[in-house]
Amino acid sequence: MASVPSLASTVQQRLADALSAALPEAGSADPLLRRSDRADFQANGILALAKKLKGNPRELAAKVVGGLSTGDLIEEIEVSGPGFLNITLTDEAIVKTLAARATDDRLGVPYAQNPGTTVIDYAQPNVAKEMHVGHLRSAVIGDAMVQILEFAGEKVIRRHHIGDWGTQYGMLIQYLIEHPHELDHEGAEEVTGEEAMSSLNRIYKASRALFDSDEAFKDRARNRVVDLQAGDPETRAHWQRFVDESKIYFYSVFNKLDMEIHDADIVGESGYNDMLDETCRLLEESGVAVRSEGALCVFFDDVKGPDGNPTPLIVRKSNGGYGYAATDLSAIRDRVQNLKANTLIYVVDARQSLHFKMVFETARRAGWLNDEVKAVQLAFGTVLGKDGKPFKTREGETVRLVDLLDEAVERATAVVREKDVQKQLTEEEIAERGTQVGIGAIKYADLSTSAARDYKFDLDQMVSLNGDTSVYLQYAYARIQSILRKAGEVKPAAHPVLELAAAERALGLHLDQFGETLAEVAGSYEPHKLAAYLYQLASLFTTFYDQCPVIKPAPAREVAENRLLLCDMTARTLHQGMALLGIRTPERL
Repeated sequence: MASVPSLASTVQQRLADALSAALPEAGSADPLLRRSDRADFQANGILALAKKLKGNPRELAAKVVGGLSTGDLIEEIEVSGPGFLNITLTDEAIVKTLAARATDDRLGVPYAQNPGTTVIDYAQPNVAKEMHVGHLRSAVIGDAMVQILEFAGEKVIRRHHIGDWGTQYGMLIQYLIEHPHELDHEGAEEVTGEEAMSSLNRIYKASRALFDSDEAFKDRARNRVVDLQAGDPETRAHWQRFVDESKIYFYSVFNKLDMEIHDADIVGESGYNDMLDETCRLLEESGVAVRSEGALCVFFDDVKGPDGNPTPLIVRKSNGGYGYAATDLSAIRDRVQNLKANTLIYVVDARQSLHFKMVFETARRAGWLNDEVKAVQLAFGTVLGKDGKPFKTREGETVRLVDLLDEAVERATAVVREKDVQKQLTEEEIAERGTQVGIGAIKYADLSTSAARDYKFDLDQMVSLNGDTSVYLQYAYARIQSILRKAGEVKPAAHPVLELAAAERALGLHLDQFGETLAEVAGSYEPHKLAAYLYQLASLFTTFYDQCPVIKPAPAREVAENRLLLCDMTARTLHQGMALLGIRTPERL
């Protein structure tokens, strides 16, 4: 399939050529083109250039205009103010570009020029622990970035760095050895996620109570940790039972979130266990890490504690145990050396930023990260309640993720039922669409906020048909499908000779920016910019539909076909853009 250059890139190239011709001494200069409310585009690069060449910007602008031909692409070009260029495109160019995009499955969006391999670390629940609202953002943001980067042509390797190692497993395993049937499911063909979690919760509470009250059990549990780390087969087999039971639960939650998580992508802390010793040895031999008070540490000039003393990254504790840093550094070695990644993305809470800054800097000093291989923390803020404080239940507990998802689906199902005034949907269809709208609402609320910012979790707002919500976008998509069905034998087709109304032009120009938006989002890891683009697309469509009749009152056939092309391209762009955010677009709502 052929990629279609955007109108902006074509105009940019023509302007750059005209600049070079008018001013050979300027070399290659950037015309600094952007969308404008005065015309279709404005170029203001001439001001900086004139300053550099000590010339008059208006005269320079006039010279550039003289070298530009109008016609197939540019309708009009005028010099304004101190030397800006206002550029209006021909209607023909807009329609022809849309027609070219319409013939391509990817809507003419090009693949990235030099795709590499990205490992993205996201959705990191803990074994034997319930997922809560704090787990939502890593999963949603990470999943969207996976889809966006894959669409751009990047090879993406998913990694779910689950918490499956550490001292608490000694307590759980010892309890299971002494109560061997606690994880049995009598006669159950298939265990649900809720059942798996309730077994795990029960064992956790019982083992904790024993650990806190019985010194002999506490000693046995601590010895069990040593056995686990040494790879004792019986201990590892019991540990594996906890991991497997937890996966039943994880998969049920990710399934509710409409996300695919594969077994091969789950490489928890335990997956790097055999590398920890070598990681420490390499860091110490290269002088990157030094011994301090019996611990192996890495020091930084700019990281100091409240007392003004340096705060090190502790790779190995003085008792010989390994901290998170040793695991994270081993994971970097594995991802760079074995998976051959050029980019490592960590979708992790902003509160861990200092830890990752120190880990990345350590890996750079060790030579595992360099100019060719970079690591990025895609840090995200906190989910807040309506009161602006971290989201808790009335009892002050952390909110269970499952409860949140179920409530969103319930609310959305009520909205879908209410909107189905003519009773066209079956109960099954209402339930299916309610799920798609509810889960879409939660994902979109998260993704439409810059990841770095906190956001308020307000279900009433999320499932509202008005404002910047996924429901608004899903309804726009379903409405277009209804228009296309009602058009009967009149089909979308391009008529480049027709004159476009202002709302048609605005919609057409915005559709043409889809590829550039995706390239920007993939380059800066900012999915909220895609959400903003799609919301603006739906808003421009609403204006177009209000001002430009498509079916009633029936316009001339060629006008109707041209407008149906705009409808069809809007629907396809919404569908593709929403899919990249992990959100479904039902055909009927």
